[in-house]
Amino acid sequence: MVNGDFTFVEGDVRTDIPNRRYDEIWNLACPASPPHYQYNPIKTIKTSVMGAINCLGLAKRVRARVFQASTSEVYGDPTVHPQPESYWGNVNPVGPRGVYDEAKRFGEAVTMAYRRTHGVDTGIVRIFNTFGPRMRPFDGRAIPTFIRQALADEPITVAGDGSQTRSVCFVDDLVEGIVRFAGTDHSGPVNIGNPVEMPIRHLAEKILDKVGGKGKLVFAPLPVDDPMQRCPDITLAREKLKWEPKVPLDQGLTKTIAFFDELLKSNRDVSRVGR
Repeated sequence: MVNGDFTFVEGDVRTDIPNRRYDEIWNLACPASPPHYQYNPIKTIKTSVMGAINCLGLAKRVRARVFQASTSEVYGDPTVHPQPESYWGNVNPVGPRGVYDEAKRFGEAVTMAYRRTHGVDTGIVRIFNTFGPRMRPFDGRAIPTFIRQALADEPITVAGDGSQTRSVCFVDDLVEGIVRFAGTDHSGPVNIGNPVEMPIRHLAEKILDKVGGKGKLVFAPLPVDDPMQRCPDITLAREKLKWEPKVPLDQGLTKTIAFFDELLKSNRDVSRVGR
């Protein structure tokens, strides 16, 4: 989307866009929740692959800088910990998560190809797990699921034995990091995330304690190719952007829980939100 007058057309860029200068094009298009991107895997791939090509083609034409939102999923189930930008990843290209992981890896590759071949001004950020208000109750990711279940006194479903780790960044910090990066001429990729990790089980217990819910933890089968560790090395972000997360986990969870509590108490049909 560029100022409301750009739409994607499969295979090419529209030719009726006004011939004017755009400063920046931000490409953040793609479902990021595993249940969502696996629900329609072909559209997930098309969104990331064709969307990136279209954005880069437009940027070349109008001489704009492209911000390409990538993901920590390019690291797959990492064998290096924490994950620096120099790590190439451990991704299963034929597994159910591959439609997202590999499409985002392609997005990075084609972004760098346009930079090297056509001199397009590009930047890539790898976004790690993020949370905050306005997430959807049925998003499918851990924090909204845990909060929704805790508020409803339902069992808290934890994948596997809950020993797999995640590092979660509050949305305000993520936005600050992205804005700082977009204002530079750095090509990236740059990790943006919280370097403090914890087991998923401990995160579920913390949320249950903050909510005061009566539900108990129950354990479900671990999804195929679910990463066992996920934590960013943010040395580059600290050096180049003077950025690191500031919002404590407890503060971020308090704001997020308050949002969900109000949403679930409202008259909205939340059973349909995020499905």
